[in-house]
Order: sequence, then structure tokens, then C-alpha cells
Amino acid sequence: MPLVSMRQLLDEAAKGGYGVGAFNVNNMEQIQSIMEAARETKSPVIVQASRGARSYSQDKFLYHLMLAANELYPEIPLVLHQDHGNSVATCKSAIDLGFTSVMMDGSLMEDGKTPSCFEYNVKVTREVVELAHAKGVTVEGEIGCLGGIEDGHGAGGDGLSHLTDPAQAAEFVAQTGIDALAIAIGTSHGAYKFSSKPTGETLKMDTLIAIHKLLPNTHLVMHGSSSVPKDLQDVINQFGGKLKPTWGVPVEEIQLGIKNGVRKINVDTDNRLAITGAIRKVFAEKPEEFDPRGYMKPARDAMKKVVALRMTQFGQAGHAGDYKPVSLSEMAARYAQKSAA
Repeated sequence: MPLVSMRQLLDEAAKGGYGVGAFNVNNMEQIQSIMEAARETKSPVIVQASRGARSYSQDKFLYHLMLAANELYPEIPLVLHQDHGNSVATCKSAIDLGFTSVMMDGSLMEDGKTPSCFEYNVKVTREVVELAHAKGVTVEGEIGCLGGIEDGHGAGGDGLSHLTDPAQAAEFVAQTGIDALAIAIGTSHGAYKFSSKPTGETLKMDTLIAIHKLLPNTHLVMHGSSSVPKDLQDVINQFGGKLKPTWGVPVEEIQLGIKNGVRKINVDTDNRLAITGAIRKVFAEKPEEFDPRGYMKPARDAMKKVVALRMTQFGQAGHAGDYKPVSLSEMAARYAQKSAA
């Protein structure tokens, strides 16, 4: 099965009323964890790479790891997505490399830190849509800004600083023609999202529901949606870590979002916590260990366990074989036909 369009995965998820996890990767072990979890749960999956990940792993290494995953797990519909592209050039480089989906985050300027204006966001996002759709590639945009910083990207501050306005979101979709819309409802990048369990005052699910009512046919995206489970924090701290108490996005809130149009859910921090805790445990219990395989195998297994659980919780489990993949050339023809109509 070739790498597939994210638009197809999200369209199918909408039909089935479930969400699809999008898991960030930087190396081979993370990709293996995700693919093993996908096979175990029979799930379609979105693997995504930030600009930082592309730089760390180097584009060609990353892309060929994805080709290997595709070859070894042919039954799994698999998307390779550019996370938080900061410019048209970044998105173009991903498309040229073979990514099947890109995010143009025009909510921030090209520095990836400064909030932009609506007009700028529309302009750069529309440019990417025209470029990507001509090749059958999916485009995710963002309106409003998430809090926090991850991989050097983010406006900083808390998640309530730049919330998405529902009316502006509808106008943004109409002017850009994007396939999926990331919204700001109080979530943040990184581990330190909330200082207590989020409530209606900190996580604006009513805003999400209002956006879905205005845009019932647009796939919504929740960024910063790791749940940051206490048990994963505890493992790290038990074996020498010093994480401060923190709370993530409760799974039940994500599931409420899925019932209201959320089709893509970004998860990264949970996997980082699982990997780090497993490695720390090996080093504490086996201080003589120096073979990377001795600590990377447990780390890989720990991440797989988290990913498989999220796939089940998001509802994507069991749906890998529901449909045949549509080629990017066919997707391009569909976009062209829609544009001409």
C-alpha cells in the first residue's frame, strides 16, 4: 500500500465517527513503535514530523524509514505529515520529498513565534493549498494560536491567549480551501499544559462545538493533546527525573471533541514521557548497561503501549482494512474537478 492522503483517512474517519491519532517521530524506534501499535490494533495512522524532527533525523533518513514502514506494514493506511510548516517553502520541500500531507501554520509568522494577522494567514495558506492540491497532497491550516513552545515552534504563554474565533474560522476555511483546520481552544504544546486538571475555564470545548456547528464538513484538529498521564510522570521521577506536577488533556475531552468534528489528534509528549521513563528505569536498575539496544527496546515497547491505547481510545482501532487507498494522482484529479465546479 502506498503512502496515502490524509484527506482520505479523515474522510473515512468522519464517516465512521472516530478520530485518528497523529504521532510525532524523530527516529527509527519511534516509527517502529507506532507501526507495531497500528498493526496490533488494526489502525490507520498519521506519522508526522516537525521541522525540528526533519533537521534532527535528516530528510532522506526520515523518508526512507517511512518507506520501510510502508513496505513492512502493507496493510496499514499510512500518512506522512509535515507538522507546523512555517512557510510556503517548508511545505513545498515536504511535498517534493514525498510527504502526503502538510500543515501550513500561518497563525504565526515565519519565525514560528510571532502571531500573524488574518490576511497573512489566508495568503500563505492559500498558496500552499494551490501547490499541494495540484499533487493530491492534503493541507492542514491553523486559526488562533496554541500556547507553549515545542521544537522551537509556538507563541508561548498559556493556551488561552489566542483562542480561535468561530466566525473567523469559517471565513478562513472559505478563503483557503484547506482540508483540515487546527483550532486553539486552550491546549498547549509541551508537557506543562495545565497546573491543575483542566475545566471549562481552561479548555474551551464550547468553542470547539461552536466551530463544528459552523463548519460541519471541515475536519477539525486538536494540537497539544497529550494527556500527560501521572503514571508516566511517576516512572520518570521514580528513577531520577524531576518533572513538576502537570496535567494534560483528559481523554474524555478528546472523545467529546471527536463527537464534534475532531478527526486528527496530535500526540507527542505522552510518547516522549514513555520513552524517557523506560530508559531511566533501565539505567537505574542496570547501571552496567551500555548497549543501546538494551535500553531502546524497552523504550520502544513503552511507546508502543501508549500509542496502542490512544488508537483504541480515539476509535481508529479496527479500521485499517475498511477501504482501499486512493492514489495522490486521483486525489489531485478530485481537487481539480472540485475547483472547476
